[in-house]
Amino acid sequence: MAASTIEKALKRVSGSKLGDFFQELGPGLITGAADDDPSGISTYSVAGASFGYGLLWTALFSFPLMAAVQLMCARLGMVTGLGLAGAVRRRYSAPVLWAACALLILANTFNIGADLGGMAEVMQMMTSVTAYFWLPLFTILIVVLLVWSSYRNIVRLFKWLTLALFAYVLAAFLAHPQWSEVLKATFIPSLRLDANYIATVLGVLGTTISPYLFFWQAAQEVEEERAMGRKTVHARRGATDKELQVAHTDVMTGMAFSNVTMYFIILTTGATLYISGQRDIETARQAAEALRPLAGSAAYLLFTLGLIGTGMLGVPVLAGSAAYAVSESMHWRGSLSDRPTYAPKFYAVLATAMLMGLVLNYLHFNAVRMLFWSAVLNGALAPPLVALVTILTSDKKVMESRLSSPLLQVLGWLTTVIMGGATIMMVVMWLRGRS
Repeated sequence: MAASTIEKALKRVSGSKLGDFFQELGPGLITGAADDDPSGISTYSVAGASFGYGLLWTALFSFPLMAAVQLMCARLGMVTGLGLAGAVRRRYSAPVLWAACALLILANTFNIGADLGGMAEVMQMMTSVTAYFWLPLFTILIVVLLVWSSYRNIVRLFKWLTLALFAYVLAAFLAHPQWSEVLKATFIPSLRLDANYIATVLGVLGTTISPYLFFWQAAQEVEEERAMGRKTVHARRGATDKELQVAHTDVMTGMAFSNVTMYFIILTTGATLYISGQRDIETARQAAEALRPLAGSAAYLLFTLGLIGTGMLGVPVLAGSAAYAVSESMHWRGSLSDRPTYAPKFYAVLATAMLMGLVLNYLHFNAVRMLFWSAVLNGALAPPLVALVTILTSDKKVMESRLSSPLLQVLGWLTTVIMGGATIMMVVMWLRGRS
């Protein structure tokens, strides 16, 4: 009787507008979830601990920028039937193509290493077993799951762990922040001209507007079309108004999910760590303390679950986006939906990216600082790729009649200028401080 009632309820939901809404969510939502990877969690924690509520404005400020870039990438994949690297290869010369891939691989290698290091450190915090034991274990586990299973199955398995991130929402309220200050910091930016502040802003932008997400978004739109039976580029070319509208909803939902999470991590750490004077986070244990108002002694466990869950979703995206980019550039067949025997070169690139990230951790970088600086590196390397995406999606030879709207083009160029300007300012201030 109960089972029958549940089945009827599920059928009613699936036939409702709400059910249709959730069924239409796909690559954009997954991209948004992967955006809050261990690097993102650590960067937002550093932002809140270092500046309190002072960087809450970045959540609202970055949303239209990241949504515009990801929407352009989604449209590029849907209209051309190619991933980002494939579209660049078709339109531009080899130097442009390999320059774009080099930026991606550099950012991804450091990011993979940082995320693996963060995952290993929280396991060391929970078990007292050295992180150097967990590092190869996580690397092998992710590669094996991708080779013998699929990323979709990884999402089904680990997405529930990311629900631990909602603890930041509850913890923010339980920390009793001064809401007048919170609202002021949310809507009125408090800008500072010092290297640490600029680096943190760039890190926040870099972990939300990340190069790997550009390649991943376009590639996953292509994967969605392949799953529909559109196996050739010719069959995939073009997109209906309905398909583009669904993609718009999907991307906006995913980016909103990502930024709400970002907002509450900054708010929670600002209301706890910053207020208590713990403003220089060096360990996972220190970062986990932000959840103590909600979870007490279980704060470390909650933090671990959230970071492991996002890592298991984010690291495959990092490695996968590198594999897609190189494979498309070399005109190799291969995707995460293919078996390794059918796409050995694709999986070889993926495994190599994971191995390179693993090796970085044996250079004895501080895990939390490595997570933070990987976000800064993403922010510094993103501007030329954002410019490339904006140019491609504004090119009639690439997009035909499906050009990006003037608003998307303006937001794309604004993102390029802001992130490029922040990078230049950070370097100049750092050099002045060194002189």
